[in-house]
Amino acid sequence: MMSYSMGPLEPSVPEGTIGEQLDRIAAENGAGEALVIASQDVRWTWVELRDRTDALVRGFAKLGLTVGDRVGICAPNCAEWVLTQLATARLGLVLVSINPAYRTHELGHALRLAGVRALVTAKQFKTSDYVSMIAELIPASNSDEVAPLFDPTLPDLRYVIEIGGATARARIGFDSLLLADDNPIPTVKLDADQAINIQFTSGTTGAPKGATLSHRNLLHNAVCSAAGMRLGADDRLCIPVPLYHCFGMVLGVLVCLVSGATMVFPGQTFDAGDVLKTISAERCTGLHGVPTMFLAVLDHPEFGKADLTSLRTGIAAGALCPAPMMRRMIDDMNLSDITIGYGMTETSPLSTQTLPDADLVTRTETVGTMMPYFEGRVIDPAGNLVPLGATGEYCSRGPGVMLGYWSQPEATAAAIRDGWMHSGDLATMDEQGRVRIVGRIKDMIIRGGENIYPAEVEAFLATHPAIAEVAVFGVPCERLGEQVCAWIRPRWPIDANEVLAWSRGKISHQKIPSRIRVVDAFPMTVTGKIQKFAMRDIEQGNISM
Repeated sequence: MMSYSMGPLEPSVPEGTIGEQLDRIAAENGAGEALVIASQDVRWTWVELRDRTDALVRGFAKLGLTVGDRVGICAPNCAEWVLTQLATARLGLVLVSINPAYRTHELGHALRLAGVRALVTAKQFKTSDYVSMIAELIPASNSDEVAPLFDPTLPDLRYVIEIGGATARARIGFDSLLLADDNPIPTVKLDADQAINIQFTSGTTGAPKGATLSHRNLLHNAVCSAAGMRLGADDRLCIPVPLYHCFGMVLGVLVCLVSGATMVFPGQTFDAGDVLKTISAERCTGLHGVPTMFLAVLDHPEFGKADLTSLRTGIAAGALCPAPMMRRMIDDMNLSDITIGYGMTETSPLSTQTLPDADLVTRTETVGTMMPYFEGRVIDPAGNLVPLGATGEYCSRGPGVMLGYWSQPEATAAAIRDGWMHSGDLATMDEQGRVRIVGRIKDMIIRGGENIYPAEVEAFLATHPAIAEVAVFGVPCERLGEQVCAWIRPRWPIDANEVLAWSRGKISHQKIPSRIRVVDAFPMTVTGKIQKFAMRDIEQGNISM
Protein backbone atom coordinates (compact mmCIF):
# COMPACT_ATOMS: atom_id res chain seq x y z
CA MET A 1 0.00 0.00 0.00
CA MET A 2 1.30 3.42 -0.95
CA SER A 3 0.97 6.78 0.79
CA TYR A 4 -2.02 8.37 -0.97
CA SER A 5 -5.42 9.39 0.36
CA MET A 6 -8.43 11.45 -0.69
CA GLY A 7 -10.93 13.21 1.56
CA PRO A 8 -14.72 12.78 1.44
CA LEU A 9 -16.86 14.39 -1.26
CA GLU A 10 -19.04 16.31 1.19
CA PRO A 11 -19.90 18.98 2.13
CA SER A 12 -20.00 20.29 -1.41
CA VAL A 13 -17.53 22.89 -2.63
CA PRO A 14 -19.37 26.23 -2.27
CA GLU A 15 -20.22 28.27 -5.32
CA GLY A 16 -20.27 32.05 -5.50
CA THR A 17 -18.38 34.76 -3.67
CA ILE A 18 -17.81 35.98 -0.13
CA GLY A 19 -20.16 38.92 -0.74
CA GLU A 20 -22.94 36.59 -1.85
CA GLN A 21 -22.39 34.48 1.27
CA LEU A 22 -22.70 37.61 3.43
CA ASP A 23 -26.07 38.34 1.78
CA ARG A 24 -27.23 34.75 2.37
CA ILE A 25 -26.35 34.67 6.06
CA ALA A 26 -27.90 38.11 6.63
CA ALA A 27 -31.13 36.87 5.02
CA GLU A 28 -31.14 33.59 6.96
CA ASN A 29 -29.93 34.80 10.37
CA GLY A 30 -30.15 38.59 10.21
CA ALA A 31 -30.94 39.16 13.88
CA GLY A 32 -28.27 36.75 15.12
CA GLU A 33 -25.12 38.20 16.63
CA ALA A 34 -22.35 38.32 14.05
CA LEU A 35 -19.47 40.22 15.65
CA VAL A 36 -18.62 40.93 19.28
CA ILE A 37 -15.58 42.99 20.33
CA ALA A 38 -16.13 44.25 23.88
CA SER A 39 -13.03 46.47 23.83
CA GLN A 40 -14.55 48.45 20.93
CA ASP A 41 -18.11 48.31 22.25
CA VAL A 42 -19.06 46.36 19.12
CA ARG A 43 -22.00 43.97 19.18
CA TRP A 44 -23.43 43.74 15.67
CA THR A 45 -26.04 41.47 14.11
CA TRP A 46 -25.49 39.96 10.68
CA VAL A 47 -27.74 42.62 9.13
CA GLU A 48 -25.75 45.38 10.84
CA LEU A 49 -22.48 43.84 9.72
CA ARG A 50 -23.74 43.60 6.15
CA ASP A 51 -24.96 47.20 6.17
CA ARG A 52 -21.66 48.54 7.52
CA THR A 53 -19.81 46.44 4.95
CA ASP A 54 -21.93 47.95 2.18
CA ALA A 55 -21.21 51.46 3.47
CA LEU A 56 -17.48 50.74 3.26
CA VAL A 57 -17.94 49.31 -0.24
CA ARG A 58 -19.45 52.65 -1.29
CA GLY A 59 -16.57 54.48 0.38
CA PHE A 60 -13.97 52.41 -1.48
CA ALA A 61 -15.84 52.90 -4.77
CA LYS A 62 -15.93 56.66 -4.19
CA LEU A 63 -12.11 56.60 -4.11
CA GLY A 64 -12.17 55.05 -7.58
CA LEU A 65 -11.04 51.59 -6.46
CA THR A 66 -12.16 48.93 -8.92
CA VAL A 67 -12.04 45.16 -9.41
CA GLY A 68 -8.50 43.82 -9.09
CA ASP A 69 -7.05 46.83 -7.25
CA ARG A 70 -5.01 45.84 -4.20
CA VAL A 71 -5.97 47.19 -0.78
CA GLY A 72 -3.50 46.55 2.01
CA ILE A 73 -4.35 46.36 5.69
CA CYS A 74 -1.84 46.65 8.50
CA ALA A 75 -3.56 46.54 11.88
CA PRO A 76 -4.19 44.30 14.89
CA ASN A 77 -7.54 42.55 15.33
CA CYS A 78 -10.41 45.05 15.25
CA ALA A 79 -13.85 45.62 13.74
CA GLU A 80 -12.32 47.72 10.95
CA TRP A 81 -10.27 44.69 9.88
CA VAL A 82 -13.38 42.53 9.52
CA LEU A 83 -15.21 45.27 7.60
CA THR A 84 -12.25 45.75 5.26
CA GLN A 85 -12.03 42.01 4.62
CA LEU A 86 -15.70 41.73 3.69
CA ALA A 87 -15.94 45.02 1.75
CA THR A 88 -12.92 44.30 -0.45
CA ALA A 89 -14.31 40.86 -1.26
CA ARG A 90 -17.71 42.31 -2.17
CA LEU A 91 -16.19 44.92 -4.49
CA GLY A 92 -13.71 42.52 -6.10
CA LEU A 93 -10.65 44.20 -4.61
CA VAL A 94 -7.64 42.10 -3.59
CA LEU A 95 -7.02 42.34 0.14
CA VAL A 96 -3.32 42.34 1.00
CA SER A 97 -2.89 41.09 4.57
CA ILE A 98 0.18 42.68 6.15
CA ASN A 99 1.80 41.46 9.35
CA PRO A 100 1.43 44.26 11.93
CA ALA A 101 4.86 43.35 13.29
CA TYR A 102 6.50 44.47 10.04
CA ARG A 103 8.95 47.36 10.21
CA THR A 104 9.58 49.99 7.54
CA HIS A 105 11.66 47.83 5.19
CA GLU A 106 9.23 44.89 5.35
CA LEU A 107 6.18 47.12 4.96
CA GLY A 108 7.70 48.82 1.92
CA HIS A 109 8.53 45.45 0.37
CA ALA A 110 4.96 44.19 0.83
CA LEU A 111 3.43 47.36 -0.62
CA ARG A 112 5.73 47.28 -3.66
CA LEU A 113 5.44 43.54 -4.33
CA ALA A 114 1.64 43.60 -4.30
CA GLY A 115 1.28 46.99 -5.98
CA VAL A 116 -1.00 48.21 -3.19
CA ARG A 117 -3.23 51.13 -4.27
CA ALA A 118 -4.82 51.92 -0.90
CA LEU A 119 -3.50 51.09 2.58
CA VAL A 120 -5.76 50.74 5.62
CA THR A 121 -3.62 51.11 8.72
CA ALA A 122 -3.74 51.51 12.46
CA LYS A 123 -1.81 54.47 13.88
CA GLN A 124 0.37 52.24 16.04
CA PHE A 125 0.50 48.82 17.65
CA LYS A 126 2.85 47.78 20.45
CA THR A 127 6.27 49.16 19.41
CA SER A 128 5.27 49.75 15.77
CA ASP A 129 4.49 53.37 14.85
CA TYR A 130 2.78 53.03 11.47
CA VAL A 131 2.28 56.78 11.06
CA SER A 132 6.04 57.30 11.29
CA MET A 133 6.80 54.34 9.03
CA ILE A 134 4.42 55.60 6.36
CA ALA A 135 5.85 59.11 6.61
CA GLU A 136 9.32 57.62 6.10
CA LEU A 137 8.20 55.53 3.12
CA ILE A 138 6.00 58.25 1.57
CA PRO A 139 7.01 61.74 2.69
CA ALA A 140 4.08 63.23 0.75
CA SER A 141 1.63 61.39 3.01
CA ASN A 142 2.56 63.67 5.89
CA SER A 143 1.75 66.86 4.02
CA ASP A 144 -1.29 69.13 4.10
CA GLU A 145 -2.04 68.48 0.44
CA VAL A 146 -5.22 66.61 -0.42
CA ALA A 147 -5.05 62.93 -1.53
CA PRO A 148 -4.44 61.09 -3.84
CA LEU A 149 -0.77 60.57 -3.12
CA PHE A 150 2.11 59.90 -5.46
CA ASP A 151 5.64 58.82 -4.66
CA PRO A 152 8.03 57.28 -7.22
CA THR A 153 9.26 54.67 -4.72
CA LEU A 154 5.68 53.38 -4.28
CA PRO A 155 4.10 54.38 -7.62
CA ASP A 156 0.90 52.35 -7.14
CA LEU A 157 -0.06 53.71 -3.72
CA ARG A 158 -2.63 56.52 -3.81
CA TYR A 159 -4.47 56.44 -0.49
CA VAL A 160 -3.57 55.94 3.15
CA ILE A 161 -6.68 55.27 5.26
CA GLU A 162 -6.13 55.60 8.99
CA ILE A 163 -8.21 53.74 11.57
CA GLY A 164 -9.18 56.28 14.23
CA GLY A 165 -8.98 59.41 12.10
CA ALA A 166 -6.48 60.98 9.73
CA THR A 167 -3.35 62.68 11.08
CA ALA A 168 -2.74 64.69 7.90
CA ARG A 169 -4.89 66.07 5.07
CA ALA A 170 -3.18 63.72 2.65
CA ARG A 171 -4.68 60.79 4.55
CA ILE A 172 -8.25 59.58 4.99
CA GLY A 173 -10.03 58.65 8.22
CA PHE A 174 -11.52 55.15 8.08
CA ASP A 175 -14.83 56.29 9.60
CA SER A 176 -15.27 58.91 6.88
CA LEU A 177 -15.52 56.11 4.30
CA LEU A 178 -18.48 54.69 6.23
CA LEU A 179 -20.28 58.00 5.75
CA ALA A 180 -20.44 57.66 1.98
CA ASP A 181 -23.82 58.38 0.44
CA ASP A 182 -26.55 55.77 0.12
CA ASN A 183 -26.17 55.25 -3.61
CA PRO A 184 -26.56 51.63 -4.75
CA ILE A 185 -23.58 49.38 -4.32
CA PRO A 186 -21.57 49.33 -7.56
CA THR A 187 -22.50 46.40 -9.77
CA VAL A 188 -19.40 44.33 -10.46
CA LYS A 189 -19.01 41.01 -12.24
CA LEU A 190 -17.06 38.68 -9.97
CA ASP A 191 -15.80 35.15 -10.47
CA ALA A 192 -15.38 32.66 -7.63
CA ASP A 193 -11.93 31.76 -8.96
CA GLN A 194 -10.53 35.28 -9.20
CA ALA A 195 -7.80 36.52 -6.87
CA ILE A 196 -9.27 38.05 -3.72
CA ASN A 197 -6.52 37.91 -1.12
CA ILE A 198 -2.73 38.03 -0.87
CA GLN A 199 -1.44 36.37 2.29
CA PHE A 200 2.24 36.69 3.07
CA THR A 201 3.77 33.47 4.34
CA SER A 202 4.74 33.71 7.98
CA GLY A 203 8.48 33.64 7.42
CA THR A 204 9.51 30.91 9.88
CA THR A 205 12.02 29.55 7.38
CA GLY A 206 12.74 32.42 4.99
CA ALA A 207 11.56 35.60 3.29
CA PRO A 208 7.76 35.93 3.01
CA LYS A 209 6.05 35.38 -0.34
CA GLY A 210 2.55 36.50 -1.29
CA ALA A 211 0.23 33.50 -1.55
CA THR A 212 -2.70 34.53 -3.78
CA LEU A 213 -6.09 33.07 -2.87
CA SER A 214 -9.56 33.12 -4.45
CA HIS A 215 -13.16 33.24 -3.17
CA ARG A 216 -13.41 29.49 -3.84
CA ASN A 217 -10.14 28.73 -2.03
CA LEU A 218 -11.26 30.56 1.10
CA LEU A 219 -14.93 29.55 1.16
CA HIS A 220 -14.11 25.86 0.58
CA ASN A 221 -11.77 25.86 3.55
CA ALA A 222 -14.26 27.74 5.71
CA VAL A 223 -17.19 25.41 4.90
CA CYS A 224 -15.15 22.25 5.45
CA SER A 225 -13.50 23.49 8.64
CA ALA A 226 -16.84 24.55 10.08
CA ALA A 227 -18.28 21.11 9.28
CA GLY A 228 -15.23 19.51 10.88
CA MET A 229 -15.94 21.42 14.10
CA ARG A 230 -19.71 20.79 13.85
CA LEU A 231 -20.17 24.55 14.08
CA GLY A 232 -23.63 26.08 13.77
CA ALA A 233 -25.56 29.30 14.27
CA ASP A 234 -25.85 28.68 18.03
CA ASP A 235 -22.07 28.61 18.48
CA ARG A 236 -19.88 31.49 19.63
CA LEU A 237 -16.26 31.29 18.51
CA CYS A 238 -13.50 32.97 20.54
CA ILE A 239 -10.85 34.17 18.05
CA PRO A 240 -7.56 35.27 19.70
CA VAL A 241 -5.47 34.42 16.61
CA PRO A 242 -4.44 37.29 14.29
CA LEU A 243 -6.64 38.36 11.40
CA TYR A 244 -3.70 39.09 9.11
CA HIS A 245 -3.12 35.32 9.03
CA CYS A 246 -5.37 32.67 7.43
CA PHE A 247 -6.09 31.25 10.89
CA GLY A 248 -8.03 34.35 11.92
CA MET A 249 -9.29 35.51 8.56
CA VAL A 250 -10.50 32.14 7.20
CA LEU A 251 -10.88 29.80 10.17
CA GLY A 252 -12.27 32.67 12.25
CA VAL A 253 -14.24 35.22 10.21
CA LEU A 254 -15.22 33.07 7.23
CA VAL A 255 -15.96 29.95 9.29
CA CYS A 256 -18.55 32.06 11.15
CA LEU A 257 -19.78 33.64 7.90
CA VAL A 258 -20.65 30.23 6.42
CA SER A 259 -22.07 28.70 9.62
CA GLY A 260 -23.83 31.68 11.20
CA ALA A 261 -21.77 31.33 14.39
CA THR A 262 -20.81 34.51 16.29
CA MET A 263 -17.27 35.90 15.98
CA VAL A 264 -15.95 36.94 19.39
CA PHE A 265 -12.61 38.75 19.55
CA PRO A 266 -11.09 39.00 23.05
CA GLY A 267 -8.80 41.89 22.11
CA GLN A 268 -6.37 43.34 19.60
CA THR A 269 -3.85 40.59 20.18
CA PHE A 270 -3.53 37.39 22.18
CA ASP A 271 -3.67 37.70 25.96
CA ALA A 272 -4.45 34.57 27.96
CA GLY A 273 -6.26 36.53 30.68
CA ASP A 274 -8.47 38.29 28.14
CA VAL A 275 -9.28 34.95 26.53
CA LEU A 276 -10.43 33.49 29.87
CA LYS A 277 -12.57 36.55 30.65
CA THR A 278 -14.12 36.58 27.17
CA ILE A 279 -15.01 32.88 27.16
CA SER A 280 -16.72 33.28 30.55
CA ALA A 281 -18.53 36.53 29.74
CA GLU A 282 -19.66 35.61 26.24
CA ARG A 283 -20.29 31.91 26.87
CA CYS A 284 -18.08 30.93 23.95
CA THR A 285 -18.48 27.39 22.66
CA GLY A 286 -15.36 27.37 20.49
CA LEU A 287 -11.75 28.47 20.83
CA HIS A 288 -8.96 28.70 18.27
CA GLY A 289 -5.23 28.83 18.86
CA VAL A 290 -1.78 27.42 18.35
CA PRO A 291 -0.56 25.07 21.11
CA THR A 292 1.48 27.81 22.80
CA MET A 293 -1.73 29.85 23.19
CA PHE A 294 -3.66 26.96 24.73
CA LEU A 295 -0.75 26.31 27.09
CA ALA A 296 -0.68 29.97 28.15
CA VAL A 297 -4.41 29.82 28.93
CA LEU A 298 -4.06 26.56 30.86
CA ASP A 299 -1.16 27.92 32.91
CA HIS A 300 -2.68 31.36 33.58
CA PRO A 301 -3.03 32.21 37.30
CA GLU A 302 -6.77 32.91 36.84
CA PHE A 303 -7.47 29.67 34.96
CA GLY A 304 -9.12 27.90 37.89
CA LYS A 305 -11.50 30.82 38.49
CA ALA A 306 -12.83 31.04 34.93
CA ASP A 307 -16.10 29.41 33.89
CA LEU A 308 -15.27 27.42 30.77
CA THR A 309 -18.23 25.06 30.88
CA SER A 310 -19.65 26.50 27.66
CA LEU A 311 -16.64 25.38 25.59
CA ARG A 312 -16.91 22.42 23.26
CA THR A 313 -14.95 22.76 20.03
CA GLY A 314 -12.29 24.70 18.10
CA ILE A 315 -9.11 24.24 16.14
CA ALA A 316 -5.56 23.83 17.39
CA ALA A 317 -3.03 24.24 14.60
CA GLY A 318 0.53 25.32 13.90
CA ALA A 319 2.24 22.49 15.80
CA LEU A 320 1.42 19.16 17.42
CA CYS A 321 -0.22 19.18 20.85
CA PRO A 322 1.61 16.88 23.28
CA ALA A 323 -0.64 14.26 24.89
CA PRO A 324 -0.49 15.79 28.41
CA MET A 325 -1.57 19.19 27.04
CA MET A 326 -4.35 17.66 24.95
CA ARG A 327 -5.64 15.79 27.98
CA ARG A 328 -5.77 19.08 29.92
CA MET A 329 -7.54 20.81 27.00
CA ILE A 330 -10.20 18.09 26.92
CA ASP A 331 -10.61 17.57 30.66
CA ASP A 332 -9.91 21.01 32.14
CA MET A 333 -11.19 23.26 29.32
CA ASN A 334 -14.16 21.09 28.29
CA LEU A 335 -12.90 21.02 24.69
CA SER A 336 -14.28 17.55 24.03
CA ASP A 337 -14.62 18.21 20.29
CA ILE A 338 -11.35 20.11 19.77
CA THR A 339 -9.90 19.37 16.34
CA ILE A 340 -6.32 19.44 15.10
CA GLY A 341 -5.79 21.19 11.78
CA TYR A 342 -2.77 21.20 9.52
CA GLY A 343 -1.94 23.08 6.38
CA MET A 344 -0.21 26.17 5.14
CA THR A 345 -1.08 29.62 3.88
CA GLU A 346 -0.77 28.23 0.36
CA THR A 347 -3.67 25.79 0.98
CA SER A 348 -6.06 28.39 2.40
CA PRO A 349 -4.96 27.06 5.04
CA LEU A 350 -6.08 23.54 6.10
CA SER A 351 -5.61 20.38 4.07
CA THR A 352 -6.09 17.92 6.96
CA GLN A 353 -8.21 17.94 10.11
CA THR A 354 -9.06 15.46 12.85
CA LEU A 355 -12.67 14.56 13.56
CA PRO A 356 -14.27 15.90 16.75
CA ASP A 357 -14.54 12.38 18.23
CA ALA A 358 -10.98 11.34 17.31
CA ASP A 359 -9.05 9.39 19.95
CA LEU A 360 -6.15 10.87 21.90
CA VAL A 361 -3.48 9.23 19.72
CA THR A 362 -4.99 10.69 16.54
CA ARG A 363 -5.21 14.16 18.09
CA THR A 364 -1.69 14.17 19.53
CA GLU A 365 0.41 12.12 17.12
CA THR A 366 -1.25 12.96 13.79
CA VAL A 367 -2.83 15.94 12.06
CA GLY A 368 -5.83 13.91 10.97
CA THR A 369 -7.02 12.92 7.52
CA MET A 370 -7.61 14.77 4.28
CA MET A 371 -10.15 17.60 4.16
CA PRO A 372 -13.12 17.16 1.78
CA TYR A 373 -12.08 17.17 -1.89
CA PHE A 374 -8.39 17.28 -0.93
CA GLU A 375 -5.90 14.63 -2.02
CA GLY A 376 -2.75 13.97 -0.06
CA ARG A 377 0.37 11.98 -0.78
CA VAL A 378 3.84 11.35 0.61
CA ILE A 379 6.66 11.16 -1.93
CA ASP A 380 10.39 10.52 -2.18
CA PRO A 381 12.84 13.06 -3.70
CA ALA A 382 12.20 11.60 -7.18
CA GLY A 383 8.45 12.26 -6.85
CA ASN A 384 7.39 8.65 -6.32
CA LEU A 385 4.87 7.58 -3.69
CA VAL A 386 6.47 5.97 -0.65
CA PRO A 387 4.96 2.94 1.14
CA LEU A 388 2.59 3.54 4.07
CA GLY A 389 4.60 4.36 7.17
CA ALA A 390 7.66 5.54 5.23
CA THR A 391 8.89 9.12 5.49
CA GLY A 392 8.74 11.55 2.57
CA GLU A 393 7.51 14.98 1.55
CA TYR A 394 3.83 15.69 2.15
CA CYS A 395 1.98 17.17 -0.87
CA SER A 396 -1.67 18.12 -1.26
CA ARG A 397 -4.01 18.91 -4.13
CA GLY A 398 -7.53 20.31 -4.04
CA PRO A 399 -9.83 23.35 -4.04
CA GLY A 400 -7.75 25.14 -1.40
CA VAL A 401 -4.46 25.24 -3.31
CA MET A 402 -3.52 28.84 -4.01
CA LEU A 403 -3.52 30.46 -7.44
CA GLY A 404 0.20 31.12 -7.01
CA TYR A 405 2.68 33.53 -5.46
CA TRP A 406 1.91 37.10 -6.49
CA SER A 407 4.36 38.30 -9.19
CA GLN A 408 6.67 35.35 -8.50
CA PRO A 409 6.11 32.78 -11.29
CA GLU A 410 9.36 30.90 -10.64
CA ALA A 411 8.54 30.42 -6.95
CA THR A 412 5.03 29.31 -7.95
CA ALA A 413 6.37 26.74 -10.42
CA ALA A 414 8.72 25.36 -7.77
CA ALA A 415 5.93 25.00 -5.19
CA ILE A 416 3.03 23.71 -7.35
CA ARG A 417 3.70 20.85 -9.75
CA ASP A 418 0.82 19.18 -11.62
CA GLY A 419 -1.55 20.85 -9.19
CA TRP A 420 0.25 19.40 -6.16
CA MET A 421 1.34 21.85 -3.48
CA HIS A 422 4.72 20.80 -2.11
CA SER A 423 4.78 21.56 1.61
CA GLY A 424 8.45 21.08 2.40
CA ASP A 425 7.27 19.04 5.39
CA LEU A 426 8.39 15.50 6.09
CA ALA A 427 5.50 13.19 6.90
CA THR A 428 4.21 9.64 7.06
CA MET A 429 0.75 8.29 6.25
CA ASP A 430 -0.89 5.23 7.81
CA GLU A 431 -3.54 2.79 6.59
CA GLN A 432 -6.31 5.02 7.96
CA GLY A 433 -5.03 7.95 5.88
CA ARG A 434 -3.83 9.78 8.98
CA VAL A 435 -0.86 12.08 8.36
CA ARG A 436 2.00 12.44 10.81
CA ILE A 437 4.28 15.47 10.40
CA VAL A 438 7.81 14.60 11.50
CA GLY A 439 9.62 17.81 10.56
CA ARG A 440 10.68 20.17 7.81
CA ILE A 441 12.89 18.88 5.00
CA LYS A 442 15.27 21.73 5.75
CA ASP A 443 15.01 21.01 9.49
CA MET A 444 15.80 17.30 9.26
CA ILE A 445 18.99 16.60 11.18
CA ILE A 446 21.56 14.35 9.53
CA ARG A 447 23.90 13.22 12.31
CA GLY A 448 26.71 10.93 11.23
CA GLY A 449 24.68 9.81 8.22
CA GLU A 450 21.54 9.05 10.23
CA ASN A 451 18.29 10.99 9.72
CA ILE A 452 16.79 12.45 12.90
CA TYR A 453 13.34 14.03 12.84
CA PRO A 454 12.95 16.93 15.29
CA ALA A 455 9.24 16.27 15.87
CA GLU A 456 10.01 12.79 17.23
CA VAL A 457 12.56 14.12 19.71
CA GLU A 458 10.24 16.98 20.68
CA ALA A 459 7.38 14.56 21.35
CA PHE A 460 9.64 12.50 23.59
CA LEU A 461 11.04 15.43 25.58
CA ALA A 462 7.53 16.86 26.04
CA THR A 463 6.66 13.84 28.21
CA HIS A 464 9.03 15.11 30.92
CA PRO A 465 6.77 16.64 33.61
CA ALA A 466 8.99 19.71 34.04
CA ILE A 467 9.06 20.62 30.34
CA ALA A 468 6.30 22.98 29.19
CA GLU A 469 7.59 23.51 25.62
CA VAL A 470 10.48 22.22 23.59
CA ALA A 471 11.99 22.95 20.17
CA VAL A 472 14.59 20.68 18.55
CA PHE A 473 16.81 21.55 15.59
CA GLY A 474 20.22 20.77 14.13
CA VAL A 475 23.41 22.78 14.48
CA PRO A 476 26.69 22.23 12.57
CA CYS A 477 29.22 19.75 13.93
CA GLU A 478 32.67 19.15 12.39
CA ARG A 479 32.82 15.47 13.31
CA LEU A 480 29.22 14.37 12.68
CA GLY A 481 27.99 16.99 10.22
CA GLU A 482 25.15 18.02 12.55
CA GLN A 483 24.24 17.51 16.16
CA VAL A 484 20.91 17.72 17.98
CA CYS A 485 20.12 20.89 19.91
CA ALA A 486 17.07 21.42 22.14
CA TRP A 487 15.62 24.57 23.62
CA ILE A 488 13.41 23.96 26.64
CA ARG A 489 10.94 26.18 28.44
CA PRO A 490 10.41 24.58 31.86
CA ARG A 491 7.38 24.54 34.17
CA TRP A 492 9.73 24.69 37.15
CA PRO A 493 13.55 25.04 37.46
CA ILE A 494 15.46 22.26 35.74
CA ASP A 495 18.94 22.09 34.26
CA ALA A 496 20.28 20.46 31.12
CA ASN A 497 22.09 17.66 32.97
CA GLU A 498 18.84 16.50 34.57
CA VAL A 499 17.19 16.27 31.16
CA LEU A 500 20.14 14.37 29.69
CA ALA A 501 20.19 11.90 32.57
CA TRP A 502 16.44 11.36 32.25
CA SER A 503 16.71 10.77 28.48
CA ARG A 504 19.41 8.09 28.56
CA GLY A 505 18.03 4.65 27.93
CA LYS A 506 14.64 5.98 26.84
CA ILE A 507 15.49 6.95 23.23
CA SER A 508 18.34 6.05 20.88
CA HIS A 509 21.58 7.71 21.92
CA GLN A 510 21.94 9.64 18.64
CA LYS A 511 18.59 11.37 19.27
CA ILE A 512 19.56 12.66 22.71
CA PRO A 513 20.41 16.36 22.38
CA SER A 514 24.08 17.23 22.49
CA ARG A 515 23.14 20.77 23.48
CA ILE A 516 20.27 21.88 25.70
CA ARG A 517 19.40 25.48 26.44
CA VAL A 518 16.83 26.31 29.13
CA VAL A 519 14.97 29.53 28.24
CA ASP A 520 12.05 31.63 29.45
CA ALA A 521 10.60 32.06 25.95
CA PHE A 522 11.18 31.14 22.31
CA PRO A 523 11.52 33.55 19.38
CA MET A 524 8.08 33.48 17.77
CA THR A 525 6.12 34.86 14.84
CA VAL A 526 3.04 36.96 15.66
CA THR A 527 0.92 33.86 14.96
CA GLY A 528 2.70 31.94 17.71
CA LYS A 529 4.94 29.79 15.53
CA ILE A 530 8.40 29.00 16.83
CA GLN A 531 11.22 30.42 14.70
CA LYS A 532 13.86 27.71 14.68
CA PHE A 533 16.07 29.62 12.26
CA ALA A 534 16.43 32.36 14.90
CA MET A 535 17.38 29.78 17.54
CA ARG A 536 19.92 28.25 15.17
CA ASP A 537 21.47 31.66 14.56
CA ILE A 538 21.79 32.20 18.31
CA GLU A 539 23.43 28.81 18.80
CA GLN A 540 25.87 29.50 15.98
CA GLY A 541 26.68 32.90 17.45
CA ASN A 542 25.23 34.86 14.52
CA ILE A 543 23.00 36.92 16.81
CA SER A 544 22.78 37.42 20.55
CA MET A 545 19.88 36.59 22.89
